[in-house]
Amino acid sequence: MNDLHKAGFVNIIGNPNVGKSTLMNAL
Repeated sequence: MNDLHKAGFVNIIGNPNVGKSTLMNAL
């Protein structure tokens, strides 16, 4: 869950590319 939360936080900061990559990896 921590990974998912981090991905969302990064996405909010302004890094959809990194967030999407992390989210895909977590999934």
